[in-house]
Amino acid sequence: MALRLIFLGPPGAGKGTQAKRLAAARSIPHVSTGDILRAEVGAGSELGAKAKEYMGRGELVPDDLVVAMVARRLAQPDCGNGYLLDGFPRTMGQATALEARLAEHGETIGQVLYFSAPDDVLIKRLSGRRVCPDCNANYHLETMPPRNDGVCDKCGGKLIQREDDMPETVRNRLKVYRAQTRELIGHYGATGSAQAGLLTEIDSTGTVGEIADAVARSLEN
Repeated sequence: MALRLIFLGPPGAGKGTQAKRLAAARSIPHVSTGDILRAEVGAGSELGAKAKEYMGRGELVPDDLVVAMVARRLAQPDCGNGYLLDGFPRTMGQATALEARLAEHGETIGQVLYFSAPDDVLIKRLSGRRVCPDCNANYHLETMPPRNDGVCDKCGGKLIQREDDMPETVRNRLKVYRAQTRELIGHYGATGSAQAGLLTEIDSTGTVGEIADAVARSLEN
């Protein structure tokens, strides 16, 4: 039976880390809109150029661009046995488009996990994050620092702080996220739609292992 999951949560909630772990364990594709968009930006594509303008301001990329990108990804053969959507949908428009595609292909979402944490925790996590632009390795100044300050352990590249991880941009990202995704919680929650009852909230203030245990318990239930 195909496993189709949605991971929701604000930037910095840890859903990406958990998505990678679970996707690898269950042998399903990890479909992250953030990763795909950043790849397009790095490649200098037309989509990337458009997305960069929004991402640099901490704003969401318009629905039509995101939906088209995700639809292309889900049409690839490796998604036939399921997938894990990380950060999609982020608006009701995206949710509606996803449900239309699922209905067209006779598919359903099995569960939606919502990763929650207070804003001060999220800001601290994101503003301390560093990334290697050469190999995409991720670090954190407090919880996972590189062996040598500012240098990637894997390839020796110079670590950078992404523009959308700057504290002021993070605050705006969180504000935008809360405003545009609040409706999704009710949509997938206890009441409100045909998708009701799919949502489980995960407290993401703990360690990576503690959060992974909570995810596993949720899927077992």
